[in-house]
Amino acid sequence: MSPRRSRRPRAPSWTATLTWKAAVFIAVMCCALAALLGTLVHVSVTGQTVRDAREKALSRLTDVTRLYEAGEPLPPFAGLDPPGLPQELRALTARGERGTVVADDRGRPTVWAAGPADGHALAVRVDHTVGAGTIDALDRSIVGSSILAIGVTLGVGVVAVTRVTRRLHATAQVARRITAGDLDARVDDPRTKDPRRPQDEVATVSDALDTMASSLQRKLQSEQRFTADVAHELRTPLTGLSAAAELLPEGRPAELVRDRVRTMRGLTEDLLEISRLDARNETVDLAVHELGPLVERVVLASGTETEVRIVRDATVETDRRRLERVLGNLVANAHRHGRPPVVVTVDGATVEVRDHGPGYPEYLLVSGPQRFRTEGGGKGHGLGLTIARGQAEVIGAELEFGRAREGGAEARIRLPEYVRFEDEDDTPRG
Repeated sequence: MSPRRSRRPRAPSWTATLTWKAAVFIAVMCCALAALLGTLVHVSVTGQTVRDAREKALSRLTDVTRLYEAGEPLPPFAGLDPPGLPQELRALTARGERGTVVADDRGRPTVWAAGPADGHALAVRVDHTVGAGTIDALDRSIVGSSILAIGVTLGVGVVAVTRVTRRLHATAQVARRITAGDLDARVDDPRTKDPRRPQDEVATVSDALDTMASSLQRKLQSEQRFTADVAHELRTPLTGLSAAAELLPEGRPAELVRDRVRTMRGLTEDLLEISRLDARNETVDLAVHELGPLVERVVLASGTETEVRIVRDATVETDRRRLERVLGNLVANAHRHGRPPVVVTVDGATVEVRDHGPGYPEYLLVSGPQRFRTEGGGKGHGLGLTIARGQAEVIGAELEFGRAREGGAEARIRLPEYVRFEDEDDTPRG
């Protein structure tokens, strides 16, 4: 057996946000800058302090050397080969040279200076406690000020980035609303209102989105008006043509004319219904219905050989006429474009319409039904499923299209189930 690959732990979703990335970037840059500046200041001050201490020690060594050569007693901080003298200074004086070393003497920072004197090392020591304390205090100040500067910079940066990301989120929310069909949604960034006010990149994107939404809204409204106008204009001549077709003598030509007229009238009514759905001004007549009997009536009225299976009946609150329209279109589409058997299954507040044909085309599963687009050479104009989806949205139902596991098309409509609450007055009292 091949060894199982260990899954890498997945980072939390918030680490992918722009605010988090900007905060990490600002923190890293602030830390790097603080470390660089702190190091430069530390090195500069430490070097200057140590140089001053070395010069002071060498100056004292010169004075002590004069005293030694004059035979006068040496001060307490000087002596020949004193204990604690660093070994490197002993080696340096043995070569006849002078030098200084910073070291600890009995736990205290000390600067030693030594030079040769009659085969011995004449040395002086200078207490470096004050200088070392100054350097330590400076280091603490650098660390504290760096932490404060990083905190303030990080806070200001996060606030600034959050303002930008909040505007980006608002723009994305408007884009999602437009995608869902709310063509009146606009970002309305105040920076785009005044042309004299400079615009940043977010304002440019917001203005472009608003312009695109307005253009799309105008085009869709023009298309909707055109569809409604065409349907209205066709109703009058079709009514007259239908009346004239009824006067034709019986025969095959008359049947063909009447059939074409009925098809044209059905198409016109579908176009009118779509135009009303596009206008989004439909009113819903809600009532409580038993879903199983309602589905059985729809199938019976369709005049098709459709099997109805009721797994679990449910009570729903919906617009009966619109729901019947949705179910009728789904059943008709299954018989027109699929193959028998066509089965309608009621399982609670969910109704499933399934056939055993080639299944829905790929474009419909990806983008949903589209008017005047069909595949497979079947009859129809792509309006039935478009109307079904529109009517389902009006009554607050979810309509999904998919492929069955064993093959065939599968449409599933989910309705809000009606829940009855018992009246408190009807409950038995003890």
